[in-house]
Amino acid sequence: MNGLCYRGNIEMPAISVENVSKRFRKGQAGYRTLREDIYNLTGRLTRPRSSEGADKNYTWALKDVSFQVEPGEKLGIIGPNGSGKTTLLRLLAGITRPTKGKISLKGRLGVLIELMAGFHPELTGRENVYLNGAIMGMARAEIRRKFDEIVDFAGVGEWIETPIKRYSTGMQVRLGFAVAAHLEPDILLVDEVLAVGDTAFQNKCLGKMGDVAREGRTVVFVSHNMAAVRSLCNRGIVLNQGSAEFAGPMGEAIYYYQGLMRGRDIQAVKRMQGLQVVGLRVSPGSSRPRFTSDGPLVAEMDFFTDHPLPACYLNFVIEDGDGRFLVHSRTDLFDLWPSFGPGLHRVRVDVPRLGLRGGVYTLWFRLYVAAGGVTEMADSDRAMLEVDGPQVGGLVDVPCSWSWTEVKG
Repeated sequence: MNGLCYRGNIEMPAISVENVSKRFRKGQAGYRTLREDIYNLTGRLTRPRSSEGADKNYTWALKDVSFQVEPGEKLGIIGPNGSGKTTLLRLLAGITRPTKGKISLKGRLGVLIELMAGFHPELTGRENVYLNGAIMGMARAEIRRKFDEIVDFAGVGEWIETPIKRYSTGMQVRLGFAVAAHLEPDILLVDEVLAVGDTAFQNKCLGKMGDVAREGRTVVFVSHNMAAVRSLCNRGIVLNQGSAEFAGPMGEAIYYYQGLMRGRDIQAVKRMQGLQVVGLRVSPGSSRPRFTSDGPLVAEMDFFTDHPLPACYLNFVIEDGDGRFLVHSRTDLFDLWPSFGPGLHRVRVDVPRLGLRGGVYTLWFRLYVAAGGVTEMADSDRAMLEVDGPQVGGLVDVPCSWSWTEVKG
């Protein structure tokens, strides 16, 4: 039996994916409507069966993917662009059906996998909150009880009676996430929507997803931000070209993915033009990445240039959720102006002791080029950091020693 199945067996996993594959016709944009499904089905019934060569007209977005997610587990799904991550999330959400295989879910879904998903642009923010709750199967009284909390989290109280179509992108994302996370779903599905918001909003969302997970609910998080999935998820799946190539602890999944991407980077360099950052890697220099306040940090940025760069400087920043620079180092302040020839280059910063209190931070790497008496930022990249350490005290953990003595007379 193919399709999406909901069952009430209390012993079953929260999510069960069994040998799932998804095929699309080449050139097909997006996902079909019911009308198009009926048209294609009647066409297949009335047309003679084609030869095996007809399969060349299709592409497999997912191929024989199987896994289970236990209640309360936090699963991160990572992989290169086009690997099938969003397709898998859409299948879990019931937006589209698998071509082969079976998906079983236990409990109420909270879904945020694309901007405006589940929203009607002509309805107000208030009306859309109630609409989404009703779609999730919630009683009006339940939605009313959570309404003020949702609006406060999203920060859209001033515009809650305004049609959604007049909201900015950031407002739409904030309200969509607030609805999905606050209406007490048993399973929360979140795609890479955090990239749209600012740093403070990203940290707020990660905190809320952590709260949902600690309440025993199941979270499935798709992201390109390795620090974010590492901070939230305890298990990971790496998709590549539609197949689940790795499943295991989140830290190990990230290292598998990074190795996969390094191999792609080398091939991509041959096709590059201009100047651009290839990738940013952050680690403590060990095989199992875990950031602690008193531990080290290593950051490496790879960039490619197809022309000489006679004078550059590099900027390394770690900022908190309010955008305050807690760590800031620039090569030009030490009168260091490295030059680079055409090709692929790697820049590395070693921090022997991180010294940050526990929390989520953003790390920036920026490359500046000096030309004609003007210095301009050429390219940059960023990553999120989750630091385990003291939650109280100053912004940074500076070593201090204490002593005391008795003063007489």
